[in-house]
Amino acid sequence: MYAVVQVRGTVKTRREIKDTLKMLRLHHINHCVLIPDTPAYVGMIRKVKDFIAYGEVDAKTLEELLVNRGRLVGDIRLTDEYVKENSQYSGISDFAAALAGGQARLTDVPGLKPVLRLHPPRKGYKTTKRTVQQGGSLGYHGENINDLLYKMR
Repeated sequence: MYAVVQVRGTVKTRREIKDTLKMLRLHHINHCVLIPDTPAYVGMIRKVKDFIAYGEVDAKTLEELLVNRGRLVGDIRLTDEYVKENSQYSGISDFAAALAGGQARLTDVPGLKPVLRLHPPRKGYKTTKRTVQQGGSLGYHGENINDLLYKMR
């Protein structure tokens, strides 16, 4: 499971990049989506790698994101009680573990919005014009995406 965060805006970008970001449901900067590791999604991520930060998210970080930023339709916070009543999972932590392991999907909890609206990272991005290998914030972070997501909680 990949966590994908839009880091750069789409002003003066090619139409196909904007369309791909729209297909990934990334409409605003600092929005995060959780994407399964399938060839179609990996190709889309590669296409927009210069506008996003992405990597494999772990269960602990995913649980914290769902508790703090998970929203239902109507901008209602996601709670353990809601997850327990409306899905087969015993709570948010159980759902996050299954989601990180690939056994669950976001649609398993009805009404859960697919986009997590995050704060800008505390202490800011390193730079939004360079890749991680060059000392920036764009592109593939691997397991270090958890550090970025923690700063954006």
